[in-house]
Amino acid sequence: MTAPQAAVQHITSRDNPWLKDLRKLAQDNAAARRSGRAWVEGDHLCRAALARGWQPAEAVFAESAWPQAPAEWWQGAGRVVVLPDALFAAISALDSPARMGFVLALPQVAMLEPGAASVVLDRVQDAGNVGSILRSAAAFGFPQVLALKGCAALWSAKVLRAGMGAHFGLRLVEGLDESALDALQVPLVVTSSHRGQWLHAAPPAWPCAWVLGHEGQGVRASIETRAVTAVRIAQPGGEESLNVAAAAAICLHASAAARLA
Repeated sequence: MTAPQAAVQHITSRDNPWLKDLRKLAQDNAAARRSGRAWVEGDHLCRAALARGWQPAEAVFAESAWPQAPAEWWQGAGRVVVLPDALFAAISALDSPARMGFVLALPQVAMLEPGAASVVLDRVQDAGNVGSILRSAAAFGFPQVLALKGCAALWSAKVLRAGMGAHFGLRLVEGLDESALDALQVPLVVTSSHRGQWLHAAPPAWPCAWVLGHEGQGVRASIETRAVTAVRIAQPGGEESLNVAAAAAICLHASAAARLA
């Protein structure tokens, strides 16, 4: 089964304005935040979006992939575009271009949900860390992620790849001032490498909002004063601290386990 020919546009010019805009969206980490759109590349992420009920504004295929493209990849798209493989590769940020992708319109999430179990990111700047934390949030039942100003852009291509589809099941609010945390109606819990209760001895109550801080500086002091408690992870091996994404996985799992118990 093929799409009606009128619904498919073949673009062959590198100078096409739409193609230039797509290249910027795919390669500029801040472009998604500015435009309200995100570029999602590869069948794994695209299938994850479809499974969560997202429909692409635009479905884009390399010429070599288009003839075999399953109908569910493009049927709900507002527009279908086919590019020569070389032009698709020039858009891709992957070492091995995936040959298909979606442009998604991002939801207009203006306000946080006060009572939701949440993860708060305080200036976490590494895209891989941010994406990994989003995966942990989705896996352990934290439906809301709040990113304060200074964090990596949640919908950037690198964070999307690291998130492995977690984005599509989460409420994501970014670019927040610290004062936005005043609206939360769940207790704020900060992570620390040197003080606070041992996590294994006293997991926080459910629901709560875990605050995870900057890779080098940790959670800023002004946010620590808002928290009901600080928690640290036992490290009998003697390392100075854990990677923030690893710490997030441990903390969020502890909350999930305590909730189930």
